Amino acid sequence: MSFFNRIGDFKNDFDKYSGKISEFQDQFDRFREGFKGFGGGSHGGGRRRCTTIPGRSVKPRSERKNPFAGLAEQNYDDIKKTCLEQGIQFEDPEFPAVDTSIFFSSKPPRPFEWKRPHEICENPEWISDGASRFDVRQGELGDCWLLAAVASLTCNPKLFNWVVDPTQNFTDDYCGLFKFTFWHQGDWQEVVVDDRLPTYRNQLVFMHSTEKNEFWSALLEKAYAKLMGSYESLKGGSSSEAMEDFTGGVTEMFDLQKAPPNLLNIMLKAHDRGSLMGCSIDADPNKLEAELANGLIMGHAYSVTSVQLADIKTSRMSGQIPMVRVRNPWGNGSEWKGAWSDGSREWSLLSEEEKQELGLNFEDDGEFWMSFQDFTSNFQKLEICNLGPDSLDEDDLSNKKKWECHKESGSWIKRVNAGGCRNYLDTFWTNPQFRMTLTDPDEDDDENLCTALVAILQKDRRKKRMEGLDLLTIGYVIYKLEDPNCGPLDMKYFKYHASVAKSPTFINMREVCGRHKLEPGTYAIIPSTFEPHYEGEFLIRIFTEKPNVSGEDCDGVPHGSGAEIDQDTHYEEET
Repeated sequence: MSFFNRIGDFKNDFDKYSGKISEFQDQFDRFREGFKGFGGGSHGGGRRRCTTIPGRSVKPRSERKNPFAGLAEQNYDDIKKTCLEQGIQFEDPEFPAVDTSIFFSSKPPRPFEWKRPHEICENPEWISDGASRFDVRQGELGDCWLLAAVASLTCNPKLFNWVVDPTQNFTDDYCGLFKFTFWHQGDWQEVVVDDRLPTYRNQLVFMHSTEKNEFWSALLEKAYAKLMGSYESLKGGSSSEAMEDFTGGVTEMFDLQKAPPNLLNIMLKAHDRGSLMGCSIDADPNKLEAELANGLIMGHAYSVTSVQLADIKTSRMSGQIPMVRVRNPWGNGSEWKGAWSDGSREWSLLSEEEKQELGLNFEDDGEFWMSFQDFTSNFQKLEICNLGPDSLDEDDLSNKKKWECHKESGSWIKRVNAGGCRNYLDTFWTNPQFRMTLTDPDEDDDENLCTALVAILQKDRRKKRMEGLDLLTIGYVIYKLEDPNCGPLDMKYFKYHASVAKSPTFINMREVCGRHKLEPGTYAIIPSTFEPHYEGEFLIRIFTEKPNVSGEDCDGVPHGSGAEIDQDTHYEEET
């Protein structure tokens, strides 16, 4: 058969089926029209608009450069409207009910079944008799750090209502759709999920509430897992990550073995402000979550749920003793066994009225009291997440001071500007450089110094675990500039000038944060990884008591507040 004859055969076949193709096209167009309004809108980068499955973005997750592009386009109101119009229940294509949404490195240890709440129990409720710290129970996932933060979140009703939205339910206009609000890398992000949850033998596998028919906690964990890429991505972490994502605040770390003399005052005022707090003991490298003789667990995240001064009144003594209430997210009998533990004789020193005021109970619920002295002697790390810039100073309960916040995003790119720390002088100067101008000293500072809080947050590192990547070791250094109008600092500058401040340490945590007292003037902040040639994106936040001017050096011009970063103007090493 000749080539031209073969083409003729193809043409006959095409004519034969062209009518059916047109028919299929008409059906597809009607199907597509029915799903408008689900948030599958336009994407950046010149891609055309396309309407697809409810809540799905145009390109599959594996092909998107930004892993959160589709998630950001999902709109709760649009999805709900269309689901109700079509009489369907929402199935989230951005976080499908499949094994890879649970574990990315292996298959589940046993077959999990995804079920909606009404398939698990009768009369499911969103929140049963109000949300409390006792609602949260850990499942089979190693995310006690998240549970500790969630328990702390319930202690602040205003924050809880912002993140969880208590008006949601399983009755009014129910379509299997729920929403949460998280602070994500500099902006507040609405995250929608369907209510299908992993179960085994009709029991929830991961985070769940004490009440079997309450589901806000399980779905909050699912929404957070979606934001991070999978349930497995939540394994291991620091409570400060989730506390910041619930508040948009800034977390300061305290080494309790080197605690400042006014730590009690800091904790009392943090509690009064509603700041979220967590604590932990360093892990035993030879054993996972080893239990100490005093009942505390190593390498385990706890919530600090109250800090009080308890009144002691007996015939022989009177006064106040500082007390700290701590909760183990396991919610069981794994509690502190020392002084002031559940049922200990020390409680006889307090009146019944004082016990009632403290909300004392001796149940095996994972919560216990300790004296402040025992707390600082037995725990090693304290995290305090300040809820906003106006609560960063522990001496400012009246909020008289006005804090200014400036944030910008940047990145370290291999062979361009991933220069490593000051130990690597030949490449250190290529790192991104940010300017900060401090104008007026703090109003109550006798030394005429300005307070600045600097925080460097590395982006999407949990998400990148799927690619075999983990947290980078990051930090920053601050230099004072003699000439505020100078261009980008070169290697010669760093060779002959010493820094005036730096991050508390270079550490492999999501964020490193430091508080500094500096003279008025212009400063260069150099964020970097510890070693050169490691790539990553980051967010820098600068808090100052007075308005400041900050920005990244681009083409030798220091930008003012609110400037956009031009990623094309970094220095490039010669090759």
